Amino acid sequence: QVQLVESRGGLVQAGGSLRLSCAASGRTGSSRAMGWFRQAPGKERDFVATINWSGSTDYADSVKGRFTISRDNAKNTVYLQMNSLKPEDTAVYYCAAGRLTSRYSNTYDYWGQGTQVTVSS
Repeated sequence: QVQLVESRGGLVQAGGSLRLSCAASGRTGSSRAMGWFRQAPGKERDFVATINWSGSTDYADSVKGRFTISRDNAKNTVYLQMNSLKPEDTAVYYCAAGRLTSRYSNTYDYWGQGTQVTVSS
């Protein structure tokens, strides 16, 4: 089992920045791929970004150039730096872990509890 604990999100004005973190514990060997997804009210859970053990990344087009995913393998922690935030980025953000990087949520075996990010206009 892998436990994922996300940092608290928050309220930020449009154009602002926020950094999320997600710490993994337990059988972290099962979390070679880590990702971030988000879910806005009434919408499906969408892919945001993913990173593999060696640091290769992939981003949704909607966040490319604004968000940066990174990881510290020694700390078993993944980060999501969000810049130039827009009101449409408002959602609950979820950290996920699995064996392979993917844009599909069903590829990931473990999920965090989710953290609310609200961007005001």
